[in-house]
Order: sequence, then C-alpha cells, then structure tokens
Amino acid sequence: MGVDVVTFGCRLNAFESEVIRREAEQAGLADTIVINSCAVTNEAVAQARQSIRRLKRERPAARIVVTGCAAQTQADMFADMAEVDRVVGNDEKMRGEAWRAARAAFDTPFGIDATEKVAVADIMAVKEMAPHLLDGFERGLPRVFVQVQNGCDHRCTFCIIPYGRGNSRSVPMGAVVDQVRALTERGHAEIVLTGVDLTSYGADLPGTPKLGQLTKQILRHVPDMKRLRISSIDSIEVDRDLLDVIADDARLMPHLHLSLQSGDDMILKRMKRRHSRQHAVDFCAQVRRLRPDIAFGADIIAGFPTETEEMFARSRDLIDECGLTFLHVFPYSKRPGTPAARMPQVAGGVVKERAKRLREAGDAALQRRLASEIGATRDVLIESDSQGRTEHFMPVAISGEVPGMVKRLAIAGHDGARLTV
Repeated sequence: MGVDVVTFGCRLNAFESEVIRREAEQAGLADTIVINSCAVTNEAVAQARQSIRRLKRERPAARIVVTGCAAQTQADMFADMAEVDRVVGNDEKMRGEAWRAARAAFDTPFGIDATEKVAVADIMAVKEMAPHLLDGFERGLPRVFVQVQNGCDHRCTFCIIPYGRGNSRSVPMGAVVDQVRALTERGHAEIVLTGVDLTSYGADLPGTPKLGQLTKQILRHVPDMKRLRISSIDSIEVDRDLLDVIADDARLMPHLHLSLQSGDDMILKRMKRRHSRQHAVDFCAQVRRLRPDIAFGADIIAGFPTETEEMFARSRDLIDECGLTFLHVFPYSKRPGTPAARMPQVAGGVVKERAKRLREAGDAALQRRLASEIGATRDVLIESDSQGRTEHFMPVAISGEVPGMVKRLAIAGHDGARLTV
C-alpha cells in the first residue's frame, strides 16, 4: 500500500496534503498514513486523535505520521501516543528531506522512543516559502488551489494558528503567475488563491506588493484562465487594486469569504481584531455596489469570553446587515496559551446554544439565497457527475455532465441544500 493522507481543517491544509502525498511517495514511504491536523479548536485536535486510534485498529501494520498545526503546537502529546510513529512539523512537511528522514527512521532495525519521533523545528524561524504545485494535482481536476501565502503576523487573542504556522511569508508574484499558467495549461478550470492570512500577501516581498496587484498580474498574464477565486480574506486589508478587479473582471468569481468573527465592537477589541462592526457593514455595501450579485461568506465565533446576550445579538444581526449567505460558525474553543483563555469564560452550554442559533440564522440566509437563484442562468463548474458550483459558490445538483467543464445552466429550483436545473 502507498501513502494515504487524512486532512483536517482549512483549504490550505487540503492543498498541502497534495504536496505531502507527492513528497512522501517520492521518498519511498509505503503503507503509511499521514494525519494532516488542525489546531483551530480543541474539537479538531480531539478528532485527529480519534482518527489516529481508529486507523491503527483498522490497519495495525501501517505507519502513522502526524503533521499539521496541531502537530506543530502539541508535538509531544502526539509523540506520546503509542499509535504514532513520527511527528513532522508544519514547515518540514512540505520538504522532501523530512519524508526521506521518516523513511530512514522507519527502516532502522531498532525501535525509537517518543523524543526521537519528533521532527518539529521552530516555526517562527521560518522566513521564506518556496512555491509548491504542478505535480500535486491530477490533470483535469475542476478546481485546484495555489498557495500564495502562509503564516500570520497578527495575534488575535483567541487564535493559536500563528504558533502553528509562523509569521507571514509570501510566494513571489512571478512564481505564482507561473504556477497559475501551468495549471491552466493542464486543463484546470478554476484556480483558488489560498493562504493563512491571504490579504497580508506581499508585505515581506521586495516592493511590498498586495493581493490586488497579484490578482491583476494573474489575470493579465494568464488570459486563458477561466475562473479565479479568492479564499478567506480580512476586509481591513483589502486594497484598491483588489476592489478594481472585483468590479472589472468577470473571471474573478463574485464570492468572498470574510474573517469577521463578531459583530460587536467590544468583543472585536477583546479579540484584538482590527476592524469595527461598521467597517464590516460598509465594506460589504461597497463591494456590493461594485459587484451587485456578490455572495459573502463569513467566519463568526459564538460565545467568546465576556460575550453577553446583547453582544451575541449584534453578531447574529450582522448576517442581515452584511447580507451573508454562507456562515461558518465556530463555538468558542479555549486554546491554552492564548490571552482569551485567561478572560472570563462563557458557560459551555451557552456557547453551544448560541452557536446553534447562529447556524439556524445562517441556514435561513442560505435558503433565501437559494430561492433567489430560481430563474437565473449561471455558469456552473462541473465538479463531479452529481454536483457543480456557480460563480457564487452555490452548489448545484446535476447529472450527465462532464467534470471539469464550465457550462451555462438555467436554475429551475432547489432542494434545500443545492440548486437544481
């Protein structure tokens, strides 16, 4: 058996899993399961541990390697698990030498102790990132990701991710354009730019280009690209060039996912976020004027420490005031070592109940958007023989279409979860 990668967490992890699979296979690893973990919540870490135990029961002869953000921040915990053979750091996982070292360790005739299992360096010492791609994706996949940025220089009080990803670093514009061009030539219809803090792109590069400039360069120099999509952004960092592209180039998809986190100004300050509630509302209104059919998604945390019912209500109201369609709700998760963990906590039952109410409000918003699409004609990227996605990232139930194509389809209805044709 070869290398199987189990992915938790964000789209960036999904991209990196493809690189991991390629590098591990080229290193000669066999019958190996790699857990690419997430650290954003305690639940994500617990799910990784549960998967490790289950997979070892199902495949007792397989080697298990743990990497990703949780491995970076809690390496010793994973190394102490009897089921785990090696722990690889978040920077190391993208490098072939780490996987060659893993194979060498597995081939040794003597056992290794928990300390020797760990191959995790100081992520804060990483200053550059090399472009990875090309061979990581099969030809013809409808949608592929291009990692243009990693890490984060901000220190939101609830977030442990900078300690798993390190400081912000960017791929030079020329390398990104080359990757996008190569992927387009390989037949991939939609390219998604991704990163940990995508709108901080370029701050570490000569000339400090911004995400908008990068996007313009891609669209200018890869004229055959059909669709370009941007993953999660921080609206406070959006530059004029990006707004221009949103307004002027139909190849940039009319869908933005915003890192909002809360709709209450006091909670935003306690989170150490840099935007206000009014900025979020004004930004969405501004973008909607530029691109009237835009669809917004957003991350919102329920039950952040000190959140009152009135504060929570302002987050819930943000769904309507910003016109959000896709809501990604996080029940607040206390992460050891973060400033928010030392703040007065909201009772766990209240956190869960508020998260439930947020999800219900988000589902109602999605239902309204689904209903509003009936009668429209959309360009649908065919993802599989049963589903596609519109420009606005709305799922569409389809049949009899060829994956990888972009087809103009009339929307006849919806089934509560997907549009139908």
